[in-house]
Amino acid sequence: MSPETMSARALARAEVRGLPLYAPDAAECVVDVSDNTNLWGASPAARRALADAPVTALTRYPSLYSTPLRSAVLRHVALERASGVGVVTGCGSDDVIDSAMRAFGSAGDRIAFSVPTFSMIPTFARLNGLDPVSIPLTARFDVDAERLVHIRAKLTYLCTPNNPTATALSRAAVEYVAAHASGIVVLDEAYAEFAPETFVDLVTRFDRLLVTRTFSKAFGLAGLRVGYGVGGAEVVGMVERARGPYKVNALAERAVLATLDESDDALGWVRAHAALAVENRDRLIVGLRALGLAPLPSAANFVFVPTSRARMLARGLRERGVLVRAFSGLPMDLPPLAASEGAALRIGVGPWEMMQVVLTALEELS
Repeated sequence: MSPETMSARALARAEVRGLPLYAPDAAECVVDVSDNTNLWGASPAARRALADAPVTALTRYPSLYSTPLRSAVLRHVALERASGVGVVTGCGSDDVIDSAMRAFGSAGDRIAFSVPTFSMIPTFARLNGLDPVSIPLTARFDVDAERLVHIRAKLTYLCTPNNPTATALSRAAVEYVAAHASGIVVLDEAYAEFAPETFVDLVTRFDRLLVTRTFSKAFGLAGLRVGYGVGGAEVVGMVERARGPYKVNALAERAVLATLDESDDALGWVRAHAALAVENRDRLIVGLRALGLAPLPSAANFVFVPTSRARMLARGLRERGVLVRAFSGLPMDLPPLAASEGAALRIGVGPWEMMQVVLTALEELS
């Protein structure tokens, strides 16, 4: 068959033809706790910045590489360019991760990661021509650092707090991978604001480490899609080349800059609501255990609940106007997932009134 007579599907790359579309449950509901976003909303400062935006924010291109935002992010993470550290921004932190794969991975190179983890990692890997190699988390839900390093992959991906398990990695494991990995290490800290410990400080010690974060979760700006990566100047420079210009729109940059201000209605608001999410998370775990469920310890703004009844419970919750994320087919190397036959629920944390609706619905299903 000549190219002139081939269908678009036949002409597409094999890696694309074999990929399903990302399709989480998007049913209408009263309480949506499926996406781990800030269910209190966004800071007053961010909302004000959007409401007061001039028309040029719509009619003119944004800054090429988000220069004002990059400077603000460095201040926010208490680092300085003088230390050899830089920032790259993107359309969400997943865009930065995808760009890092393009920047450093050639066709056939391997990317190593632990499972279960962020579901888009193997998808991005295949789209970039990389060979995804997975290693199970340990029984303590930490990464098996030595096995990951032994793969000698071009890129190694870590996630803490980990999505979907909500568990935190140990500093010892993260530092071991950062020190001994043969290639680039990408550390995903999308839920850093809820964690007892973060690792962005390590970029001053390890020049092949890129730490990615997002404004979609604690900051409540998921609809604007802004993320960033912090790392050594050389790493950041290569990712920026692969990422391309104009990836953060002008309205998004305006809102993020406003919410990074050290005032009560900006960063103060974000920190206060992150603390409230942690408080409600711990209350939710107690409530779930009282219903006979066994959620894992959480370091994020969501709770992971291994249960063989996950799909049935998610369906029953949806019928009661509550949307959660149900997982099946998870790796069963870990005892809680073996006991649940690889199934689990992920429940985002928000105002306690929402959590009460979730618990009441689950009680009706128990």
